[in-house]
Amino acid sequence: MKNNIVAALCFSLCLLPGHTFAQSGDGARGGGEIVDITLIGGGTMSVTLATWLNELEPDWNIRLYERRDGIAQESSDGWNNAGTGHSAFCEMNYTPQDEDGSVDIARAINVTEQFEISRQFWAHQVERGALRDPQSFISTVPHMSVVWGQENIDFLSERYQKMSSIPLYAGMQYTEDNATIAEWMPLVMDGREDNTPMAATRMDLGTEVNWGVLTRQLADHLANQPNVTLTTGSEVRELERNEDNTWRITVADVDSGEETIVNSRYVFNGAGGAALLLLQESGIPEAKHYGGFPVGGSFLYTTNPDVVSRHQAKVYGLAAEGSPPMSVPHLDLRYLDGTPTLFFGPFATFSTRFLKEGSWTNLFDSMTFSNVLPMMKVGLSNFGLVRYLVGEVMQDREDRLDALREYYPEANPDDWQLWTAGQRVQIIKKTDDGSKLQFGTEAVVSEDGTMSALLGASPGASTAPPIMLNLLTRVFPDRVESAEWQTKLKEIIPSLDMKLADNPELLREVRLNTARALELEGQEAFILANMAADDSSEAQATEGSSETFEQTTEPESGEVGDVENADEEERRESATDR
Repeated sequence: MKNNIVAALCFSLCLLPGHTFAQSGDGARGGGEIVDITLIGGGTMSVTLATWLNELEPDWNIRLYERRDGIAQESSDGWNNAGTGHSAFCEMNYTPQDEDGSVDIARAINVTEQFEISRQFWAHQVERGALRDPQSFISTVPHMSVVWGQENIDFLSERYQKMSSIPLYAGMQYTEDNATIAEWMPLVMDGREDNTPMAATRMDLGTEVNWGVLTRQLADHLANQPNVTLTTGSEVRELERNEDNTWRITVADVDSGEETIVNSRYVFNGAGGAALLLLQESGIPEAKHYGGFPVGGSFLYTTNPDVVSRHQAKVYGLAAEGSPPMSVPHLDLRYLDGTPTLFFGPFATFSTRFLKEGSWTNLFDSMTFSNVLPMMKVGLSNFGLVRYLVGEVMQDREDRLDALREYYPEANPDDWQLWTAGQRVQIIKKTDDGSKLQFGTEAVVSEDGTMSALLGASPGASTAPPIMLNLLTRVFPDRVESAEWQTKLKEIIPSLDMKLADNPELLREVRLNTARALELEGQEAFILANMAADDSSEAQATEGSSETFEQTTEPESGEVGDVENADEEERRESATDR
């Protein structure tokens, strides 16, 4: 074993490219103006941060560069993710069992709180015209969890009991009655043996979100602002610190190769899977703590209207024992290209690419003398993940259909096609105790705050607004505390710095206002029916007021931020033909 490890290490080091780390420059160079902030990548994270900054500092000069020929074409595109508004209503991996067997809902509460911030952010953008037609990117779709087997039923029952006692989950339903489950999710129950013991929960405040449409609408609004420049088909290739602590950024036209230089006071690296490579290119000491492991995903999908019309929900199951959180199976209603669609998966894929349209050398390019050993240690200590990935990669079409039949017993193979979704780079972090593999998101910020990056994946776009808000507190702490920014932040997020789980009346008003602004069908009636109100707020709700709730409770301290998924033209033609 020792010889194998040494051989693997030597092989990895032989593949290492000669990284060019940042060197001190001679002040701001390049002959152009110094812009205030440059954002790398045209996905949900960068566009969300640009939207925050443009509202908070409308005079700042903001540049955004995207290497693809359009915005949100990698992981943010609707076909490259599950489209779930991750609010912890149905994702059972957010409520793990402790060593004593009890269910821990702390992380679920954190995710739910953050998704409420996202809803407020999007509602505000709709009200000010930065987002058009909310029904084009967000829809009400019930979120459900389903399990079978007595041990899993006991788990779901305790999960429900703990969650339903908290205002955040008011209105959640639980059943062990197979007839009721059949009403909630007909496809899941059709053809299933009657004596199968099952349990399910349902939350009608769930959402389906097309992150690609949402991101492109925000980007369109930004592109029309005089202080913002969005450029596609442009790849950031070098990051070099100047003597005045600005950053010299080399940007190349993808088609022509022509390079231009931009000097920027601040840089945010939101390049998705490529973020790690660019973070290393920056040369900041903080980059040395990280490595990355790419994991891709694929889904079976159908647009057969007879099938899709009988599954109006997002149904999540439990990951198989020993499998990582990314493997949680789910059968989802989606709205893509204007067509209702069902997705089932994910099925893990493996590639050394860090982006769907990246290079096969990405993984090897990311290896450095400081992270290669931690990466190997993580591989050796996470044998379950390696075994899972090998098993997934070895699957054929029939294996995937068998997995689908566990959730849809009567699935017709002719209805389903395989779609390769986006790449996710899981974080490998060097720690004092060695190294660890992380499945969440993590913001990395230089000591002086001028260089920042976002690494990782889940829950990703669902919590982009609070993640980027947390980044602002780290990069611009004085500005965040200023009276000007505080006034604007509370206008955007009425529940700023407050725990909604501890303020049921505020939670009710926030949900009512966001449901109305985002035109979420059925949610206002659900909130009124399931969340109690005092007389004054009941009168306001009856009048249908959509005014922003005025904060009357003293804010509580609390951190907002990190909490922790066929060829395209052929696929679209195929969907149209059907």
